Amino acid sequence: MKQYSLTAYLWLISTISIFTAFPAYSEEIAIKDIPQLSEIQLTHTSVKELFAQQPSQAIQVTGVRLNQTPSSLEIILETPTSDQLQVSNKSERNQFIADISNAQLRLPSGNSFRQEKPFTGITEVVVINQDANTIRVIVTGNVDIPKVELDDSDEGLILVITPATSSTPQTPDTSQPSSETPPTQPSSNANEPIELVVTAQKRPEASQDIPLSLTIIPQQELIDGQINSLQAIANNTPNFTFLPTTAGSADFSYYSLRGLNNFNFLASQDTVGFYIDDVPFDYGGFIDVALIDLERVEVLRGPQSTLYGRSSPAGVVNIISRSPSNQPEIGITAGYGSYNSREFQLSLSNAIIPDQLSFRLAGAYNARDGIFNNIFLDKATGERSQVTGRAQILWTPTPEWNISFNAYASDNDNGSPTFSRQNAADPFTISQEVDGFNRLSTNTQALKVSYNGNGFRATSITTRRFSNQNTLVGDNFPGDLLQQIIGINSTLWSQEFRLQSPENAERFRWLLGGYYESRDFQVIDDTFKYSEAGAVAFGVPAPGSDRVSAEQYRNTYAIFGQVDYKPVTPLTLFAGLRYETADTDLDRRRVFENTDGSVNPPTAEVRGATLNNDEFIPRFGLQYRFSQNVMAYATIAKGYRPSGFNYRADTEDTRRFQEETSWTYETGLKSSWLDDRLTANLSVFQTDVDNYQVLLTDDFGFFRNVTNANVKVTGLEFELTAKPVQGLNLIAGIGYVDSRFKNYRNPLTGGDFSDNRVPFAPELTYNLAAQYRSRGGFFARAELRGYGVTYFDDANQVKQDPYVLVNTRIGYEGEQYGIYLYANNLFDTRYITSGFLFPAPNVTAGFGDPVTYGVQVRAQL
Repeated sequence: MKQYSLTAYLWLISTISIFTAFPAYSEEIAIKDIPQLSEIQLTHTSVKELFAQQPSQAIQVTGVRLNQTPSSLEIILETPTSDQLQVSNKSERNQFIADISNAQLRLPSGNSFRQEKPFTGITEVVVINQDANTIRVIVTGNVDIPKVELDDSDEGLILVITPATSSTPQTPDTSQPSSETPPTQPSSNANEPIELVVTAQKRPEASQDIPLSLTIIPQQELIDGQINSLQAIANNTPNFTFLPTTAGSADFSYYSLRGLNNFNFLASQDTVGFYIDDVPFDYGGFIDVALIDLERVEVLRGPQSTLYGRSSPAGVVNIISRSPSNQPEIGITAGYGSYNSREFQLSLSNAIIPDQLSFRLAGAYNARDGIFNNIFLDKATGERSQVTGRAQILWTPTPEWNISFNAYASDNDNGSPTFSRQNAADPFTISQEVDGFNRLSTNTQALKVSYNGNGFRATSITTRRFSNQNTLVGDNFPGDLLQQIIGINSTLWSQEFRLQSPENAERFRWLLGGYYESRDFQVIDDTFKYSEAGAVAFGVPAPGSDRVSAEQYRNTYAIFGQVDYKPVTPLTLFAGLRYETADTDLDRRRVFENTDGSVNPPTAEVRGATLNNDEFIPRFGLQYRFSQNVMAYATIAKGYRPSGFNYRADTEDTRRFQEETSWTYETGLKSSWLDDRLTANLSVFQTDVDNYQVLLTDDFGFFRNVTNANVKVTGLEFELTAKPVQGLNLIAGIGYVDSRFKNYRNPLTGGDFSDNRVPFAPELTYNLAAQYRSRGGFFARAELRGYGVTYFDDANQVKQDPYVLVNTRIGYEGEQYGIYLYANNLFDTRYITSGFLFPAPNVTAGFGDPVTYGVQVRAQL
C-alpha cells in the first residue's frame, strides 16, 4: 500500500505542476484565454438535461458536390431541409476558410470530403467536421486567396469559387470522393492543417483532442516513408520497437512498447493489441505480415481496456486500410533493388451502385534473394517471398447504415532463419549443414455492421483469423548438432458489439461494449532433433527427437465502457471500467523418438488441465483545455494479462504462471501553433507491474520455463510535426524509457536480476524525417532512426550498443505518377535484432538488414 500511495502522490504532484506552471512557458497564452471562475457557465444538473445531447439541432449535410461553370467552381452542401446554414469566414494566406456553426457532415462514404485540384487555380477543397456542431470548408488557391460568394438554394448552401488568377478551367471530377481517396499528386501547400481526424477512441475526433499519447501516420506519410510493415511503423513511433529475430527470416518478431515486451512467447496473451481492419492479430510468429493499401495507422501508448475489445496493457496498434471509393480508381506500384528484390502492388476500386455499393481489391508480391552466403552449401540463404491479397465490399443502403465485409490472405515463404556469432567478422557469411525454412500462411474475414443515428451509434464486428506456421532452424555450429522443428496453427474467432453516444454529442459522451474471443492454439510439433554429436553436447542419452505437442483453448468474455463528461467548458472528466473473465484448457504430451522409430514418453500426458481468471480493470482521468491551442491531460489506468499454461513445462509446479497486473500514471501536454502548421506533444508516465510474465532458459539456453517478476517503468515521449515553409515537412519523435526488474530472482539458477534492464526495451528511441516536395515535381526525403542500449536477456549479458540508421529517397512526381530512388541503412550499419547465450558463453545473434538500394515507380490512374 505504501508503494502505491507514494506513486499516486508523485503523480498528483507532477500533474498539478504541469497545470500550474505551463502558462509561464509560452508568451502566446494570455491570462484572458483561461476562463475565470466567475465566467464559467455551469451546466444543468438534472438527469434529463444531463443525457440530452446539446447539439442535436444541428442541420445534417448529407452530400457534397462540385459543379463546374465556365469561370468558377461551385461547392454544393446538400441538406434535407430548407434550414439556413450559419456561415462565418476568414482568410489565411492562400486559403478561404468557412465555418458553418450549426451543421454536421453525414456523408454516405464517410464524414469528410477532400478533392485535389478540382479546378484550375484551386489546389484543394476540404470539407470536414471541425467539432461536434461545426463544419469547416477550406478552399486553397494555387497562388492567392480565391474569391468566394455564398448562395442559398433549395438544394442547400452553394459556395461559388473564383480563382484569384483565372485561366482555362479544367474539368473536375464531380463524383463524391470519400475521405479515403488519395490525391493523384500530393499537395505541397505548407498551409495545410496538420490536424488529423482519427478514431482512436471509437469516435471521429481531432488527434490533438485525445487525452493519451498517440502517434498518427496518415496515408501520404505511409506512402512517402515506404511504411508497409509493423517494423516500419515502430521506426516512426517513440518507445516502440519491432524486431524480427534475424534479417534472413521473421520466424518470430519481438516487440516492446513503453518498456513492456513479448519476449515470453509462451504467454497466454500479448502485451500490445494489434488490429488490422478491426481483426485482432496475436502471437509474435503470426503478426509480421505485409501491410498494403493503407489509409492510416494509429499507435496508442498506455493501457487500452475500456474502449477496445481485447485488453492491452502496453497499448494498441490500430491499422486501417483504405475503403472502397465511389469512382473508378487504379493504383500500381513496382520496384526493383538489391539482392534481386522485387515488388509489385495493384489496387482497384469502384462503385457497383453509386453511393450505395462499392468494392476494393488490392494485391502485392514481394520477394528477394538471400542476404547470407552459406559457404558450406555454396548458396545464398534467407530468401523471402510474400504474396498478399485483400478484398472489401462496402454497402451503405442509407446514410445511417454502413456494412462492410473484409477479407485478407497472406502466404509467406521466408527461407531459413539464419543466425551468426555476434562477434563474427562477417555475420552475413556462414557455414551451416542445414538450409532451414519458415513458412507462414494466414487469412482473415471480418463483417462490420455500423449504425450512425442522431440518438446513438451501434457497431457489430465479427472476425475470424486462421494462421499456420512451419519452421526448421538449423544450428550455426560445425557438425549439425541440433535442429529445431516447429509446426503450430491458431484459429481465433471474436465478436465485439458497441453502443455509444452520437457523433454530435459534446457535453456527455458514453460507450458500452461487449467482447467474446475464442482461441484454439494447436502445437502440432515442437521438436528438438539431436544428432549423435548433439546428444553428447547437450547431455541427451541418445540421438533422436524430443517432441512436445499441445492444444490450448481459451474463451474470453468481457464487458467494458467509458463515460466522458464536461462539467465546465474547458474541463473534461472521463472514467471507464472493464470486467473480463477467461477460461483456459490444456492438453499436452511429450515423447522422445529414437532413431529406430521407437517412442519413450519421458513425462505423463496432461489432459483437461484448466485455469480460470477474472479481473476488474479501471481507467480514469481528466483533460483541460487552456486555450484553443493547448490541452493537458492526466490519467490512471490498470493493465492486465491473464494467467496461463506453459505447454513446454514437464512438472505441475512450473506449468502455471500467474496473472499480470499493472498501474500506469500519465500526464501530458498537446499543443498546436501557427494555424496548425506546428504541433508539439509531450507525455510523462510511470508503470508499476506486478507478476510480469518472464521467459526463462535452461542450462543449455533453451526456453522452457515461465516465472513472474515485478517491473517498474518510467519514461517520456515527445513528438513534433512542422511545415515551416511551402513544400517542407519535418517529423520528429523521441522516447526515453527506463524499464527495470524489481525483486526478481531466477527460481532455477538463483541469479538475482533485480534492477536489471528488461530485454528488448532500448533506453532511447528517436526518429527524424525531413521531406521536401516542390510544385515542379521534385521530391526528396531523409530519415534518421536512433536506438539506445538494448539488452536481450534478463541477466543483461547480451546487448546491442547504441546505433543509428539512415534512409534516403529522391524522385520526380508527375500528375499521376512518380519515380523514386531509395537507399535503406545508407551507411551499412551492423546491428543485432536478437541475441541468445547459446550455447553459453557464446552469443548467437540475428542481424538487421545491410544497406539496400532500389528504384520504385508509382502510378494512380
